[in-house]
Amino acid sequence: MNKAELIEAIANETGISKKDVDAALKSFVNVVSDTLQKKDKVQLIGFGTFETAERAARTGRNPANGETIKIAASTLVKFKAGAALKEKVNTKPAKAAKKSKKK
Repeated sequence: MNKAELIEAIANETGISKKDVDAALKSFVNVVSDTLQKKDKVQLIGFGTFETAERAARTGRNPANGETIKIAASTLVKFKAGAALKEKVNTKPAKAAKKSKKK
């Protein structure tokens, strides 16, 4: 599912206009990004937690030629799924009603 499909799905489920859903989604992404940039975490009970982790500088190898390269330290974004999300993902969806057969 891409961003446009997500916006359409939320608009259909909530009855909110696509324009308003787009604005809310952009705001959500901005707030989460800004919070993570400050090294704080965002916890949505039942859905999951977004947080950062530090990755130390290290030495690696260029797979094309085997040369040693230095890989700079970086900050990773991690997501840990909440219990309700895990349960939903691990539950099989209800089957749609079968279409009647044409004669």
